[in-house]
Parts: sequence; C-alpha cells; structure tokens
Amino acid sequence: MKFTNGFWLTRKNIQPLFAVEYLDHEVKGETLVIHATTSHYTGRGSCLNSALLTVELSSPMEGVIGVKAYHYAGGEDAKGFSLYGKPVHAEISEDKEHLSYASGRLTVRINKAPSSWRMEFIDKEKGLLTESGNRCLARYLDSTDNASYASDALSLDVGEYVYGLGERFTPFVKNGQSVDIWNEDGGTASEQAYKNIPFSLSSKGYGVFVDDTGDVSYEVASEKVERMQFSVKGESLKYFVFSGPSAKEALTKYVRLTGMPALPPAWSFGLWLTTSFTTDYSEKITSSFIDGMKDRDIPLSVFHYDCFWMKGQRWCDFVWDDKTFPDPKGMIRRNHEKGLKVCVWINPYIAQASNLFREGKEKGYFIKNEDGTVWQTDLWQAGMAIVDFTNPEATAWYQSQLEKLLDEGVDCFKTDFGERIPVKGVRYHDGSDSRLMHNFYTFLYNQAVFTLLERKKGKGEAALFARSATAGSQQFPIHWGGDCSATYPSMAETLRGGLSLASSGFAFWSHDIGGFESTASADVYKRWCQFGLLSSHSRLHGSSSYRVPWLFDEEACDVLRTFVKLKCSLMPYLYALAALAHETGVPMLRPMFLEFPENREMETLDRQYMLGDRLLVAPIFKESGEVEYAVPSGGWVNLLTGDLVESAGWHKEKHGYLTLPLLVRPDTLVPFGSDEERPDYDYTKDLTLKAGFFHEGGKDAFVICDLHGKEAGVVKAEMKGGVIRVKAEGVTVKEAVSLVGQKVVL
Repeated sequence: MKFTNGFWLTRKNIQPLFAVEYLDHEVKGETLVIHATTSHYTGRGSCLNSALLTVELSSPMEGVIGVKAYHYAGGEDAKGFSLYGKPVHAEISEDKEHLSYASGRLTVRINKAPSSWRMEFIDKEKGLLTESGNRCLARYLDSTDNASYASDALSLDVGEYVYGLGERFTPFVKNGQSVDIWNEDGGTASEQAYKNIPFSLSSKGYGVFVDDTGDVSYEVASEKVERMQFSVKGESLKYFVFSGPSAKEALTKYVRLTGMPALPPAWSFGLWLTTSFTTDYSEKITSSFIDGMKDRDIPLSVFHYDCFWMKGQRWCDFVWDDKTFPDPKGMIRRNHEKGLKVCVWINPYIAQASNLFREGKEKGYFIKNEDGTVWQTDLWQAGMAIVDFTNPEATAWYQSQLEKLLDEGVDCFKTDFGERIPVKGVRYHDGSDSRLMHNFYTFLYNQAVFTLLERKKGKGEAALFARSATAGSQQFPIHWGGDCSATYPSMAETLRGGLSLASSGFAFWSHDIGGFESTASADVYKRWCQFGLLSSHSRLHGSSSYRVPWLFDEEACDVLRTFVKLKCSLMPYLYALAALAHETGVPMLRPMFLEFPENREMETLDRQYMLGDRLLVAPIFKESGEVEYAVPSGGWVNLLTGDLVESAGWHKEKHGYLTLPLLVRPDTLVPFGSDEERPDYDYTKDLTLKAGFFHEGGKDAFVICDLHGKEAGVVKAEMKGGVIRVKAEGVTVKEAVSLVGQKVVL
C-alpha cells in the first residue's frame, strides 16, 4: 500500500505519525520496551498533545529478533501465526549514543540522538544488514475511512535483492514490485497467488517475517526505491528479522519458528497420474490408463481421481458417483493390487445439493452471515457453503466424512481450493476477524486433513496435494503450483513460482506436468515431463483432456519412461534431501542464490535451479531444444551425457528430448539405487555411485537414509594422487564410477 506522493509528501488523505526520536525505555523480563516520539522534544511541554510509538523487542530463538510496534494499545492485537519459538535471553546494553538488544549474532541498535530515529539490525560478522530510519516506522491514518495502518520500511543496500513472499509467478526478484499478501484463485499468469507468505529473503543473507495473518501489503523498492516497506491495517505491526549469516541459514530459522515440514512418504515421490478435471472417465477408462502405463513400461505410483469422482453439483458430499464407479471399494483394492496408491480430490465447500448440507446447516458447521444465516454462493457449486474450521465440532465432522474414504482404502487427498474465502459480512464460530481469517483459513483446512491422515495412516505416511497455503503451511506437504497453461511461458512462470515458494520456506513442491489449461503440443509435453520428474514431486494433470503420453506421440512415452526411471534410481539421493528438509527446512528445489550466496551471477537466475546441493537442472523452454544456463565454477558434468563443462559462466547447448542440462557439481558423488521401477525400496543395498569431476584434494560425503528418513549409512570420496577413493559405511555398493573417466577405487 502506498502512502506517499513522491519523496517529500504524503497522499492527501493520509496523516502520518513517524517515529522521530528515542525518548526512553524499560526492560520487562526478556522484552525491551522503547518509546519513540513523533515530534522533536524541546522541553517538558513537548509531552502535551503529542503521540508516542512504542517498540517492543523480543527474541524467540537465538539470532532472531521480533519487533512489535504500535500506536494505540487499547484494541486487540492482530492475529498472528502459531509459532514454535520460546523467549531466549538477550543482552541489553546502552551508552550515551545507543541502546542495544542482542540475541546470538544479531543485534538491534537504537540511535538515541535527538530527531534521529534509527533502528539498525547488525550481524556480528557481516555488519549492518538493514535499518529502519527517518520516516520509516509509522502509523498512518486514512481520513477517507478513518482506517489506521501500521508500517515500517527497511533499507535495501546497493545491489540487494529480495525474494520470496509466497508462490509468485511474477519476476523472481521482487524488487520493484507491489505485493499484497492475499490468497486468490488467480492462475499462474497473474500477479495473484494461491500461496501468499509474508516472509522475504534477502540476497544479503537475512530474512523478514511479518507475523500477521491478514492482508500485509509490501512495497519492495517500489514506493520507496531504497526500501522494502510493509504495512498492515490496524494500530500495531509485528515482524521478525532472522540473521543468517547465509540466506539458507536465515530460511532454516524461519521454518523452525513457523513449523518444520513433515517428511512425505517415499511412495509420494513417484509418478502421479490423474483423470484430469472435466474429462469423461469410469473405472474402465482409468484402468486403461493404468494398464497402458504398465504396458509401456512407465512406472506409476499414485492414481488420482479428480472432482468428478463425485456427482456434479454435489461437491463435496464425499460419495462416489455410482454411475461411473459402482464398486469404489473393489476398484481401490484392484489399484492397490497393481501397486498403486489412491488419491481423491476434495475441497472445503459443501454444495446445497450435497447430502451433507442440511446437517452442516442445522449444526452450525458453516461460515455464517452476520445475521446467523449460512453464507452461500453459486461460484463453483450451486448454493455452496464453507466449512468453519474454527469450530472444533465442524472440523471433527468434516474429518469423519474423510475417514470413511480412508476406511474404503483411499491413501491421500488433493486438498484443492481454500482461497475463495469471504470477508465482508461474515462471522466465524470462534469470533475471529474475517479479514484475518481469509489467508489463515487454508492453514486450518489443510491441518485438519493432514492430522487425520497422520492419525489413520501413521506419521510418515501422510501426504496431501494442496494448492492454497499461508505461513506455516509447509508443515503439511505436498503443495502444487495451481492452474498453469500448456505453453512454454507458463512452464517458465511455474518454475518462478516454485523458486519463490522455496524462498518462502516450502520444501516440497509440484506442478501440473504438461500444463493444466488447454492441451500441450507434444514438444511442450515432453519438455515438461523432464522438468516435472526433476521436481520434488511429479504429477500428470490437465483440465479438459487426458495427460497420458501416448495421446501426444510415442516418443512422449520414451521421454516419460526415461525420466520416471531416472527419478526412481535417484531416490537414495532425493529421499536423503527430503529427510534433510524435514530436519532443517532447506527445500529440495533450491534457487541458485541459495546454494551459491557468494556468486553474484547466481542471484537473478530463474530458469534453472539446484535439486539439492549437487544437481543443477536447466529445463528447456524452446521448441528448438536450445538452452542457456550458468554455472558458478568449472568442472560440472552432465549426468545424462557425461559431457564436462570446464569453465564457469554461461553456456549454450541444444538437446533432444532424452537429455537436458542435468549437471553434477564438482567434487561430489551422486548415489543411484537398485530399483528404477518404484520410489520406495531399500536405498542402502547395491548402490551405484557416480562421481562428478574431482579436483585434486576434493572431498565429499553423503548420508544415505532408510524409508523413515533416518541415517542408515554414508558414502565418502576423496581425490588423492589422481585417484578418487570411495568408502562406504552401512551400505553396500555395487560399483563406483567416474562420469568423466577418472580413476575410482572402491
């Protein structure tokens, strides 16, 4: 939200109260409370007819400092997220010029000089990270509707970039953008986003999280080009600053504060195939897809039944359409016998024609209008209502409907929607502010489904396929990118969304291979298959047409088969990354800047990524097969071709459909498993270790996990005297080979 009219003036309807100078402070437990005047104090009379802004500093974990700033304290605090930190001891000190509050490596320093308000965030090793200075911390009053806004603006350094703020499909670097944290069903080709996260990550190695579930408004080097401004409606603002020193470490601290991701089951990393959305399907048709994949030797792990497994205008009644699926329990059993898991589509909306509507209405399980009637709309399903997850009884009721499906054999749910949540004229069971619930609704929705799955299936077996999200939703994986189109530009914007979501603390992410809207050309489909199978999770899905490869061309079958089998073979590597993400929050799909923070050339790249710490992926976005990518150092090796990329910098190549730039980082091993037919198997047996290019003295170590994500063994390598010496502990190795012909000794 913009408050100013250029640098000098505020907008006509805006009345600002800026923090002008430090007045005094007091210590309350582990919290430092500071009063800032909104005008220069010239004498005792200055305390009359003037306003103060109060700033409270606290620390929920070492290296993280929370800032709460407010004007009036008489109202209720804005709803914050569920956080997992606890107050830690901070060192408070002062001298004539400054007041300091230090937690671990991070210090907030307040300038005490007259008319010189400045709040600096200083890293012990890196120095000044950012600061809130003159005309930055403020309360604004909009005279047009008498609405108050609390705001702060943190400085941006020369050459500093800002990332994150959710799964955004706009440019990856957020500098120059206005961003509203407000969940919308806007597709992937707009500035709207399904997953809005009020967390930003800086190329300088720190993060900022605004702890407000409402519509946080960002101006990132836009209104004030030297600053990142964020504002919320109301009298108070709360945010946290996370020191790194690297962006990866700052991200880890943020995820630890808002909730670590669950570890998805190993089977979820295989290929998912769906019915698509509005296509005609029955068990005969879906079985033909499943059998067709088997006949073509394309490994399949999960089959998903989209919306029309239920009758239209009945969503959601959670009852199989008996005209197309007369024996759902038997069908699920038959799918299980083929080695498949079964997923079904759901959402939190109950259509008026659903057999659940009357019960939900009578028992008060839906979001209501202010007059106590049920809020309803015809947008999506006729007369639909929305389950009120602030009501524990409504949550249990909703879960009980899903439990029946689990008892029938369903393994997981695609938790669609959760963005179209009303705000005006509605009320919740627990009295929550509807504006503050709009984004947070998805958290309660997905939490309800995920906890049910954990209760019924056991921890480690729960998996969702969720579209909407907010801060903390990373605890309930997996998330997918929403409704993209079947084109190269949409494929590229999808990747930008995934990189932004990874920068926002989400470890596991997928997208609709081949695009959702329209039908891709065979060319786009095959390129998207490569990209999709080199993502953490992989699903073929569409809108009005099927996504089985033989409907595109026979070569599509070859491409899909090749990359599904490659992914299954890579599971010892991929599942170790998943376990690491579960323990640290570091995402599997990583923007280049996250893995190479000292290399400035990596900071803006949005058409390539790291899959873990040792594989670089550059999807191809051209029918010609041409691709350009950059490497930060020399000695990368293409895992598929064995070609050595000897020099750092930009490279241009041309690829057929069975290869792409999939590069192994110098001085690293990549473990391959013994099974290319399924993702869940014993990763410790009969490994093949493929060594990238090793420099003399180069060392590597990689942990191999079991199917519970626990360390089961380790493989190590070191180049000495021109020989790569490999040692394995706790695992069996079938062979160890060099991709570039260097000598390897096991």
